[in-house]
Amino acid sequence: MLHNEKAQVSLRLPTSLVAEFDRIAAILDRDRTWVMQKALSQYLAGEGAEILRDAQGIDELDRGESVDLEDVLEKARTIVDAAEYRRGKRVG
Repeated sequence: MLHNEKAQVSLRLPTSLVAEFDRIAAILDRDRTWVMQKALSQYLAGEGAEILRDAQGIDELDRGESVDLEDVLEKARTIVDAAEYRRGKRVG
């Protein structure tokens, strides 16, 4: 969807939540819709993005696109061992 395209959405919210949006809108001299759009955008950038990344990771695992943990740990041990060996040669 293009940034300037709009879709009508209807939802039921607790009146206390709507009141909070209205208070923020009044303080900022904006309308409630603007405040709600900002709130939803922040959700999507944070928790929503994390959920989408998790879902993508699960999809990759389902497709068999993974690496065995033991292989990763062995490679890490090899790198650490090599670094320790080089450090030991310089000191001694």
